[in-house]
Amino acid sequence: MPVFNNKDVTLHYATFGDSHHPALIFSNSLGTSYHMWQPQIDALQNDYFIICYDTRGHGKSSAPKGPYSLDELGQDVIDLLDHLNIDKAFFCGISMGGMTGQWLALNYANRFHHLMLSNTAAKIGNEGAWTDRAQLVREQGLDPIAATAASRWFTAGFIDTHPEVVQTLSDTLAAGSSEGYASCCEALAVADTREQLKDIDVAITVVAGSKDPVTTVADGQYMVERLPNAMLATIDASHISNIEQPEVFNQLVRQHLTHS
Repeated sequence: MPVFNNKDVTLHYATFGDSHHPALIFSNSLGTSYHMWQPQIDALQNDYFIICYDTRGHGKSSAPKGPYSLDELGQDVIDLLDHLNIDKAFFCGISMGGMTGQWLALNYANRFHHLMLSNTAAKIGNEGAWTDRAQLVREQGLDPIAATAASRWFTAGFIDTHPEVVQTLSDTLAAGSSEGYASCCEALAVADTREQLKDIDVAITVVAGSKDPVTTVADGQYMVERLPNAMLATIDASHISNIEQPEVFNQLVRQHLTHS
């Protein structure tokens, strides 16, 4: 798969589908790789030119010493689009990727037709919890986080019926870069768009999981009430809704990320 050497980071990315189709870039959740979007790649690559990438500090992308910032996470997306000569794209990000999407909507609205912000919030968690997690990971590695991730990511029913899917994602998290994960925690610790949502005028679809304990439906409602051009869709899922309910998620992509 191709890599893009960009300033202080090497980004590992992949593209799928015909480059003449509308461009759609996916942005991942904390502790995952771009492979988390496989259900979307499989279903949507005949309709979109799909770009997926490993967030800095994740997967096969490099993990420069942190802390990272939301500015860096967002600028990586713009630089990758520039590298691929894509002037304007659709965007779909989940959790940390949804926070990245908010930064993009604030700073580069002209580069996006419409952004889908899934299982995210204007402020995810609280600063102290993120800095504590960063410290834990730097001291003990990712195994303690990976051991409990499934309960934050999926409903109990999905964990019972899809053990292989859950195990693969947990293994990906455990095998990741401790420095990269911790540095992204530090970015999330201070990321806060609550006072800026009113300034985003590009079209937004906020997707919330009705059983998500991390970024709740109330978090999604908060965003939509303050965004000038947004709507809320809910999915019967927990935090990683694109994997727990892929058919519903893909239908939302087709419905909202369109020129029609």
